Amino acid sequence: MAYDLGRYDGFAPEHYREESPFKIHGGCGLMGICDESGALMSGEEPIKAMAVQRDRGNGLGGGFAGYGIYPEFPDHYCFHMMYHDLKAKDEAEEVLGAHFLIEVAEPMPTRTVKGIKDAPLLWRYFMMPHEHLIDEAEVTAEDFVVNVVMLINSRVDGAFVASSGKNMGAFKGVGYPEEIGHYFRLEDYAGHTWVGHNRFPTNTPGWWGGAHPFTLLDWSIVHNGEISSYGINARYLEQFGYVCSLGTDTEVAAYLFDLLLRRHKLPVELACKVLASPLWDEIDRMGADDAALMRSLRAVYGPAMLNGPFAIVLGFNGGMVALNDRIKLRPLVAARSGSKLMVASEESAIRTVLASPDELWTPKAGEPVIARVEGMDLPFHSQLHVTPAEISCAVTAVDACHELEVAV
Repeated sequence: MAYDLGRYDGFAPEHYREESPFKIHGGCGLMGICDESGALMSGEEPIKAMAVQRDRGNGLGGGFAGYGIYPEFPDHYCFHMMYHDLKAKDEAEEVLGAHFLIEVAEPMPTRTVKGIKDAPLLWRYFMMPHEHLIDEAEVTAEDFVVNVVMLINSRVDGAFVASSGKNMGAFKGVGYPEEIGHYFRLEDYAGHTWVGHNRFPTNTPGWWGGAHPFTLLDWSIVHNGEISSYGINARYLEQFGYVCSLGTDTEVAAYLFDLLLRRHKLPVELACKVLASPLWDEIDRMGADDAALMRSLRAVYGPAMLNGPFAIVLGFNGGMVALNDRIKLRPLVAARSGSKLMVASEESAIRTVLASPDELWTPKAGEPVIARVEGMDLPFHSQLHVTPAEISCAVTAVDACHELEVAV
């Protein structure tokens, strides 16, 4: 199911702006909003929410992801691509053309915005995988796409996949989020779910591909905090064919959700318990069945647990999930107004969009806030049903598969 890829050694610091010379550990801001009725919201709404949180970043990264934004291509995979130069574009397009029937290839619509400079080449592609290649490889269409994403990001120097899902897209870069939103003309898009991010890099460079959201297929992650378990998380993911090559800790969160929800088919509530596991003394105080389940999760998925302070929002086609670390070291506020559910780092961001919410609360540590769009098929099991016996250690083994033959 995965390519036999060596380590990508093409991460060239000269391509990227330097990170801040000092750290503000409380920095970074995020938001997520979902209209559970399926009604579409303009891209101006997330821009407003992130503009209020401008002082949580330093201009080294901003971004958004929207869902339901490409109704004219609902079944096509849409790749948003970043290229350092034409050579990278040619090499990436050779890979894309070998694996997909490309229906549309075009520059990303942008406008000139003060504060946005040194942008890479930005292109998008609406494509369908070649069915005979999927059949020959004996993999799912989703795994086929994941393999191509891993190949491009780790082997094509100067080419990066910003997003690769259906009827969704990520818009990100170096700048403040409201600048990035206007640069990508988000007012021209409408979606049922949006996530947004304002970055203050602490341990990794501020560069276009390293801005949030981080995506894979329909999943998109925005994150405030530091994932100190990045090393073990990345090594664990490598067992399943994922290659972490984008130079930031947040990348592992997107891949872990893909592994847990799509490939291992855990209910979203249990996937959140894997990433933000209860403390052992909390488990000891649980009832026998719940304690047995949590111990099984810790035993099987220990290397997938996210250590360190974090607040994250996961967007997907059908809703979103917001989650804090297990002792809540990063802020997260939630609100509901009618059919809209919204989360953000600050209450002010929520009230900018939802002036008089029906309900406003602060989620507890490790307690997921889940929004589901009515009538949409969810890309994961939606109800808790897994018993300790069903959480088998067998899922930690590398899946057998046929490798795709690709020449880069």
